[in-house]
Amino acid sequence: MKKYSVKVYSTPICPYCVVLKKFLGEHNIEFEDVDVSQNEEAAKEIIEKSGQMRVPVIEINGEIVVGFDKEKISTLLNIK
Repeated sequence: MKKYSVKVYSTPICPYCVVLKKFLGEHNIEFEDVDVSQNEEAAKEIIEKSGQMRVPVIEINGEIVVGFDKEKISTLLNIK
């Protein structure tokens, strides 16, 4: 099984963040969850990486996906 480096930038009050993390959990994808509401450095990091100030932002092996783009995330993680 291929190993993925997955980092989710999220906030506790974001409904799409909750859905994204549930989706990853259902597919047994391990990920690092970064709460940008509590981590100013991480908040700056996602703006630099994505050009966006919204969450979720997911980084999969260096590839940035803004929002819960299920199709793109599934493709990058090889989820059928």
